Amino acid sequence: MTRPRPLVPRGDPADSVRVVGEFGVIARVLAHAGTSRAAEVGPGDDAAVLRTTDGRVVATVDVLVEGRHFRRDWSSAEDIGHKAAAANLADVAAMGGTATALLVGLACPPTTPTSWLEGVAAGLAEECAPLGAAVVGGDLVAAATDSASVVLSVTALGDLGGRAPVLRSGARPGDVVAVAGRLGWAACGLAVLRRGFTSPLAVVSAHRRPVPPYAAGPAAAEAGATSMCDVSDGLLADLGHVATASRVLIDLDRAALVRTFLEPAGPLQQVASALGADPLAWVLTGGEDHALVATFRPTAVLPPGWSVIGSVRPGGKRTGVLVGGEPAADVVRAVGAEGAGHVHFG
Repeated sequence: MTRPRPLVPRGDPADSVRVVGEFGVIARVLAHAGTSRAAEVGPGDDAAVLRTTDGRVVATVDVLVEGRHFRRDWSSAEDIGHKAAAANLADVAAMGGTATALLVGLACPPTTPTSWLEGVAAGLAEECAPLGAAVVGGDLVAAATDSASVVLSVTALGDLGGRAPVLRSGARPGDVVAVAGRLGWAACGLAVLRRGFTSPLAVVSAHRRPVPPYAAGPAAAEAGATSMCDVSDGLLADLGHVATASRVLIDLDRAALVRTFLEPAGPLQQVASALGADPLAWVLTGGEDHALVATFRPTAVLPPGWSVIGSVRPGGKRTGVLVGGEPAADVVRAVGAEGAGHVHFG
């Protein structure tokens, strides 16, 4: 494994936000924004105007705080832009929608180099471009005088294209549970970075720039998905939300999880062996890969890219997630994970 080189920006003070000024920075950032197919009025006025095909708008927001969600010595500005966009675009996909635009609010120290902010803007635009979306507005403010951290708030808007939204509350007994995308890679990459290394590059890159399966969300909605969720905090944690909202038990097939995410052996096993860890812990509890998990009726034809990993059982007074019939908490302890997933105020 190789140790990381610091990526903290060291721009010329003459290029700082304080010197260039709010509107100068905004002009530079907007030069990287790209174009949204849905925008009738883009950046430059008091608000953007977007076209929508069916009269409804999907809306979601995430806040990323430096030191908790990203580190500038681990990730480039472009990486952080990609990650901030992906967290929100995946939420739109999890409703069965397609993203149309982003609104971005950013608080940063006045000494922040404008070149770093341009890098974030470029990452946001690159992540949005394949979907035809773009940043269409936002706000830039100075962080508190006693703060050296960046706070990035991203709101994503999306279009359902005439489809019904897929909620967390629709899972029914007899449904199958399926996943699109990969699990455990971002958590594995985080474990590598925390130990001061940057290889294997595949998992470190997965932490820096998630690769959500955006098209899988609308495809699942078309295929009749009964519930769906973005896996941002961990498979067990996020399926727990589905189980609670739907008042059911969700039983994951351990063999299917291993077959789907750990065969053939790859970087996760390589890192787990080096660290004395169980790679299944990352699959079950690792967040930020932004895979999609959904339930379908057993007769449904699953779209390409979806793999069955479990089933839904009646809940009665008991709801939650099982793995091979065992309570998730017992499995979490057995694989050596710290908990069922990310805890925001832990």
